[in-house]
Amino acid sequence: MSLPRKEGKKKFVHKKFSSVSTRYDFLNSLLSLGIDRFWRYKTVKAIGGVEGPVLDICAGTLPLSREVFRQTGNRVVALDFCLDMLQYGAKMLDDKDKQNIFPLCGDGENLPLTSSTFGGFTVAFGVRNLSDLPRGFSEMFRILRPGGRGAILEFSRPSLPIFRSLYRFYLHRVLPRIGGAISHDREAYVYLAESIQAFFSQQEVYNMLRESGFVEVNYTPMTLGIVTLYTCKRP
Repeated sequence: MSLPRKEGKKKFVHKKFSSVSTRYDFLNSLLSLGIDRFWRYKTVKAIGGVEGPVLDICAGTLPLSREVFRQTGNRVVALDFCLDMLQYGAKMLDDKDKQNIFPLCGDGENLPLTSSTFGGFTVAFGVRNLSDLPRGFSEMFRILRPGGRGAILEFSRPSLPIFRSLYRFYLHRVLPRIGGAISHDREAYVYLAESIQAFFSQQEVYNMLRESGFVEVNYTPMTLGIVTLYTCKRP
């Protein structure tokens, strides 16, 4: 499939996430062999010690939001533009979670939040789906307090030639079949594979974060480069 153009991307992504919302967490764990939990743990660890509330952007069914609260004890605003994902995730919150995690339906490129409000932000596998990534980064910068920290977890492409070839085969041949069979929406997982292949390089994401005003920008490939953790700070 050809990836949707910028103007139609939001509508397409919203439709796909709505269609797989009830199977999303299960498939994430299955397709990553359970490593996704470790990735989320490292993402939250990267913003450890921030003061004030944390904004979890592209929160989906809230797995990272729950991990933020579990590790830090900070209150979390969990924002996503797909209401079906948020509603499904909210059903899995326990009583303590419900007192500290606040789902909010909103657009990551136009955050409905006051500037300089949050001590930290997190994003897991969401920036790849934004139609205007520099704008999204500018919004993340805007809502952070001075000194606040951000951590972004996103899929990337392995650099080792042999593993890169194996991973490409998995992305395009295996993942859509398994994901499609379980979710009943093969197109959603074809899109996942294509969007990973087409996403910006690690250096390009680094440059965008710097251009948005962030300092102490770093990126760390994990699991042979399948994912990358980007960290940054508002001066």
